[in-house]
Amino acid sequence: MKKSLLIVLALAFAFLPRTPASAQGTPPVIDERAAAGDQPDDPGPLATDLSSSLKRPDILKAMKKVADWQLQHSEGRYNIQWTFAALYDGILAASKTTGDNRYRDRVLQVARDNQWELGPRFAHADDQAIGLTYLALYAEDQKPEQIAPTRDGMDKLLARPDDPQKNLWWWCDALYMAPPVLAQLSVATGDRRYLDFMNREWWITSGALYDPAEHLYFRDDRFLTMHEANGQKVFWSRGNGWVLAGLALVLQRMPADYPDRAKYEKQFKDMAERIAALQQSDGLWRASLLDPNSYPNPEISGSGFFTYAMAWGIHNKLLDRKKYLPVVKKSWRGMLTHVYADGRLGSIQPIGGEPGKFKPSSSYVYGVGPFLLAGSELSQIAGK
Repeated sequence: MKKSLLIVLALAFAFLPRTPASAQGTPPVIDERAAAGDQPDDPGPLATDLSSSLKRPDILKAMKKVADWQLQHSEGRYNIQWTFAALYDGILAASKTTGDNRYRDRVLQVARDNQWELGPRFAHADDQAIGLTYLALYAEDQKPEQIAPTRDGMDKLLARPDDPQKNLWWWCDALYMAPPVLAQLSVATGDRRYLDFMNREWWITSGALYDPAEHLYFRDDRFLTMHEANGQKVFWSRGNGWVLAGLALVLQRMPADYPDRAKYEKQFKDMAERIAALQQSDGLWRASLLDPNSYPNPEISGSGFFTYAMAWGIHNKLLDRKKYLPVVKKSWRGMLTHVYADGRLGSIQPIGGEPGKFKPSSSYVYGVGPFLLAGSELSQIAGK
């Protein structure tokens, strides 16, 4: 009996999914319940009351519809994991754009409930992402408790010895999670060390995962030699969305005279041009950028990040308005077709680290964040 049980356990272990060598020793992926998401079979009808025109009132109406649903849907599940950190970035932007303080107040309550602490995994970018939320609130309130834990955590990160066996940011998502926090901390404190550390680590990750021919990032080193069904390289939509949005967030916080700024601007422009060329006829992008036919559903989290970053690039004159405004108009129009009557934002790929399939109803908080960021940037373009 014991022998049979051991055989069963051994077989079960043999078929467990393997993490890449660079990820060995990290905790398992967060339970999807922590992302306040689901994929119901019947999510109800799609919204019919939204306009895709780039007029400020229409943009704000769509933002509020989605934000209000998410605010209510997340009750009882608010936390400080990366999933919600991405949502809070959008929620805080929506609060400023719409003038609705309910959004900011709810995020502020989360920060207070968690005593402004970062996540438990030291040096793991996912658990540092919440720091950008805290620093955004600190920029307005200037209360010492709002910045102290994040600064302490980043000071320890800077003092951490290099690990020659493993890049600090070994997966491309990390370029959204940690670099903007370090860049904003440099702004908040006037201490250039945070920005210099970020700069060094960014280019280590870029050297490992950026494909200079494709102008896209591999998600992690598993994909360096993988190919899709059509023979193309595997470039994950949301992974590249994390990076392009991360570039926008870092550039916002980087001094104009920073020595390496031109490198960030070039990578931002190169990626934006490549990604814009991969936009599908409905205005959106698929989970796999180079093999869209294998993943027929549009993917909103990647599309939202692309839309936000390109709209920011237009607004800040890094991207040509005539070339890119039609791209973001088309993508915003496409995203609105995945808003349901109650405000649910669908077609968001569940937690993962590679292209995957999902139901049209699939909705997760980290996909709502970039939708709201995109709306905030587009509303500023519309205002002009």
